[in-house]
Amino acid sequence: MLFTPIKPMLLATGKEVKDNTDTIFDIKWDGWRTIIHKEGDRVEAFTREGNNITSKFPELIEVGQSIKEHTAIIDAEGVVLRNGNSVFEDFSYRGSLSNKDKIEQATKTHPATFIAFDILATNNPVMKYPLFERKEMLSSIIKPSNSMIVTPSVEGYGTHVFQLTKDKNMEGIVGKRRDSLYKINHRSKDWLKYKHFKIANTVILGFSEQPFSLLVGTRLSNGKYKRLANIEFGFSREEKMAFRQIAKQLIIKNERNITWIEPVLNCKVQYLEKTKTGLLRIASFKGFCLENNIEKQTS
Repeated sequence: MLFTPIKPMLLATGKEVKDNTDTIFDIKWDGWRTIIHKEGDRVEAFTREGNNITSKFPELIEVGQSIKEHTAIIDAEGVVLRNGNSVFEDFSYRGSLSNKDKIEQATKTHPATFIAFDILATNNPVMKYPLFERKEMLSSIIKPSNSMIVTPSVEGYGTHVFQLTKDKNMEGIVGKRRDSLYKINHRSKDWLKYKHFKIANTVILGFSEQPFSLLVGTRLSNGKYKRLANIEFGFSREEKMAFRQIAKQLIIKNERNITWIEPVLNCKVQYLEKTKTGLLRIASFKGFCLENNIEKQTS
């Protein structure tokens, strides 16, 4: 188990946050899920897909010093923090680097922090311990540093934490049953995620069929259109059929796997956040609309 890829326990999607004394609520950080392995001075980090990313993050040396146990496997989120908020793009940039000089420079411009929220093992596996005991164990073995901290947790008061993260423009929260066990490679309703999504009015620029998706964008002040997202999720069968009937009358051209149409159809898109270049992250379809108040932005 030690220094081998582990598929972590995954979150299900919650519908409505409710206060519950049987639930522990954590902040949901926006980065890469990272499993950290330590034995003595050796520290390695793996993504949820099993990729070893140790060489990309020199900060892991300090992470090893923050973990007071000789042996440990810790579930964490790798993030780059800006004013207390995690910035997904910045951590993804770190993960894309392979040149040693660029990695070293990025430790200064995009310093990584690994935010621990669970523990799978010390000298022995602890996954069968209830969550509240694992949380206590985790806090007892982590000495906070610039490179590793333990995520704050609150028992019971989920609505307060959810509103607080919304006010601070954070991703959302996670609610976990306080007695839940850790189950590798398992998506459990014992762990629920609640995200702060936003809605944008967009114009449909084109579509693809394999798989079905809409290319949506916005009209700029100069009259040109800018792509915002490629939407693959959220459609009903009836919505797809209705769109195809209308779109076949609006086709401008076919290009590779995209069919471009006249930009006259509008739809609502749910998204988590905008990237630095204005693209919509984690976007899904929320329905067609007749309004023409398309969100404008400059390039």
